[in-house]
Amino acid sequence: MITSTEPEVAMNGQYPVTETARLLGVHRTTLMRYVKSGLIKCSYRRTGRKFFYGREIVRCWKACI
Repeated sequence: MITSTEPEVAMNGQYPVTETARLLGVHRTTLMRYVKSGLIKCSYRRTGRKFFYGREIVRCWKACI
């Protein structure tokens, strides 16, 4: 279940998968399901690692509450 309090993030901040999952109160696996279903969009670093912008975290949170 997603957290009931709005995540405190910088809108243009970049958050790794683990931090994003913690902010939303879900498991990393659940977060990846959200990505697959289009509920939240991830971006990629040059190294290929995923990250999430703060604005996407808040948008996902608002869509889920």
